Amino acid sequence: MSLNMTKLEKEAQVEATSRKEKAKQRPLALNTVEMLRVASSSLGMGPQHTMQTTERLYTQGYISYPRTETTHCPENFDLKGALRQQANHPYWADMVKQLLAEGINRPRKGHDAGHHLPITPMRSATEAELGGDAWWLCEYITRHFVATVSHDCKYLQSTISFRIGPELFTCSGKTVLSPGFTEIMPWQSVPLEESLPTCQRGDTFTVSEVKMLEKQTSPPDYLTEAELIMLMERHGIGTDASIPVHINICQHNYVTVESGRRLKPTNLGIVLVDGYYKIDAELVLPTIRSAVEKQLNLIAQGKADYRQVLGHTLDVFKRKFHYFVDSIAGMDELMEVSFSPLAATGKPLSRCGKCHRFMKYIQAKPSHLHCSHCDETYTLPQNGTIKLYKELRCPLDDFELVLWSSGSRGKSYPLCPYCYNHPPFRDMKKGMGCNECTHPSCQHSLSMLGIGQCVECESGVLVLDPTSGPKWKVACNKCNVVAHCFENAHRVRVSADTCSVCEAALLDVDFNKAKSPLPGDETQHMGCVFCDPIFQELVELKHAPSCHPMHRGGPGRRQGRGRGRARRPPGKPNPRRPKDKMSALAAYFV
Repeated sequence: MSLNMTKLEKEAQVEATSRKEKAKQRPLALNTVEMLRVASSSLGMGPQHTMQTTERLYTQGYISYPRTETTHCPENFDLKGALRQQANHPYWADMVKQLLAEGINRPRKGHDAGHHLPITPMRSATEAELGGDAWWLCEYITRHFVATVSHDCKYLQSTISFRIGPELFTCSGKTVLSPGFTEIMPWQSVPLEESLPTCQRGDTFTVSEVKMLEKQTSPPDYLTEAELIMLMERHGIGTDASIPVHINICQHNYVTVESGRRLKPTNLGIVLVDGYYKIDAELVLPTIRSAVEKQLNLIAQGKADYRQVLGHTLDVFKRKFHYFVDSIAGMDELMEVSFSPLAATGKPLSRCGKCHRFMKYIQAKPSHLHCSHCDETYTLPQNGTIKLYKELRCPLDDFELVLWSSGSRGKSYPLCPYCYNHPPFRDMKKGMGCNECTHPSCQHSLSMLGIGQCVECESGVLVLDPTSGPKWKVACNKCNVVAHCFENAHRVRVSADTCSVCEAALLDVDFNKAKSPLPGDETQHMGCVFCDPIFQELVELKHAPSCHPMHRGGPGRRQGRGRGRARRPPGKPNPRRPKDKMSALAAYFV
C-alpha cells in the first residue's frame, strides 16, 4: 500500500537538511599483524610468503625489521629523514615534497611494545629493482608510512530528509573537503557516488522511479586468511612472529585455500574439531592458548615467575593429555565414519628395510609411506612429487630410496624414508634428505655430491643433482637457489680434487661432441664452477618455484663448505669458502 501510494507522486519535497564536518583518521603506524592482513586480503599473499619476502627486503636495506607489535613511533625517530628518502620517487614524489614543505604530522599514538620500530621504509625502491610480490609489499609499506605523517581526510557529512506523498525518506552522503592521507592511499578515499547535491528546505526533485527490493539473508562465507589473522590477534593467540607459523593448517590438510584466500575446512579438519569438542572443548577453543600467552606476557613484564608458570602449564596439559588418551575411542568413532583405515589406502611404491615388503604411498596431505606389515608410518617432503629412485637402497638400513622433485625447473633429491624420519648422524636433523646426509662413502650423500657453499645463504651447500641430466642442475640443500648448467652434457661428476683458489670441489664434465662449448674438438673438462672461466659461462642462477618446509636454513645447521666434512672450530676460517666471494657471485649472476 505504501509503495503504491508513493508511486502516485511525481515530486519529492525536501523537509530538512543537515551538514557536519567530519574527519577520517589516518592509519596507525604499521605492525606485522596489519601487514599480514593487508597482504592476504589485498595482495593475495599467504602469511609465510609475506614474512619471507619482507625479511628479504629487510636484509637488502629497503625496510626496517618486519617482526614488530609496535604501532607507535618513538619521539626521537627521524621521520623527515625517512620521508626525504622518497622525495624523488616517480609515484609519490609530489605528495612527499608537499608534505615536507608544509610540515608533516606526527603519527597517531599507538601501542608501544618496547622493542622494534613500526615497519618503515628505509630507502626508495622501484618496481624495476624489486619486481613481483617484493615490489607490491614495499609499495604498500611506503604508502602506509607516508599516510601516517599526512593529514586526516576531511569530508562533509550531509543528511537530507524529503517527503514523497505521505512517506518520509532520508538519505546520507559525503563530500570530500580535503583528501589528506587518502591521496597516497586512494583505496581509502570517499567514493564519488556518495556525494549529494546541495539543496535547501522546500526544494523539490522529480521522482524518476520507485521500487521495493525483496531479498533474503545469506549465511556467512568461509573465513578469509585476513579475518583469521585478526581473530587470532583479538583472542591473544600467537604473536607477530608466530602467527604466520601457526597458520600451517593447509599443510596438515585441515583446510584448503579457495579463491580470495578463503579457508575451507576439509573433512579431516571438521572431524578433528568435532572430536576435540566431544572430548575436551578447551583443546580446540582459543581460551586455553590465550591464557598461556597472557602468562608469558606476565613473565616478560617481570610479574610472574617462569618456573611456576612452566610447572602449572605442563601440569594442565599433562592432565588433559591423559584424559584425552582415556577418551580416544570417541575420536576413533568419528574417524571411522569419514575415513578408510590407513592400511587400505595408497599404492605400493618402495620396499621397507625391515620386512622387505612394499610400503604404500599415501598421497593425501600430508603425504607419507606406510608399511602395513610393520605398522610403521614415515613422513615425506611435501609440495612435490615422490617416485621410486632406481630401486637403489640406503647402505645404512636397506630401505629403498625415493626421489622428491618440485618440477623440471625446481629442485629434486633422493632420500631414505627411514633416515628422513630417524637421522642416523648427530649433525643431521629430522627432515633431511640424501643431499644433507653426511655419510662418508654413500654415492648419494652430501659427502660425495657437495660442491661448495651456497652463494646466497650462509648455511647451505650447493649439491649436484645426479638425476637432472641432460639438463644438469646444482641446487642448495637449504634455500631455493638452483643453478642450471652444462646442458646436453653426457656426464657430470663431482671430483675428489679441489680448486686451488677457493677449495670448492671440482666438476668433471663430459660434453656432447656435437654441442661441446670447449675449444677445438675437446669434449671433457674439469674445473671449478666458481672460478673456471669456461664453466662460468655455462651456469645460470635461478630460484626454485617451490620448496617444502624443511628447506628453510637457520642457525644450528651445518656451516661447512662442502661434502660432509667435520664442523670447523669457532674462529677458524672456512677452507671451502671462495676467497673472493664477490667475484664468484658476479660470475653466477652474469
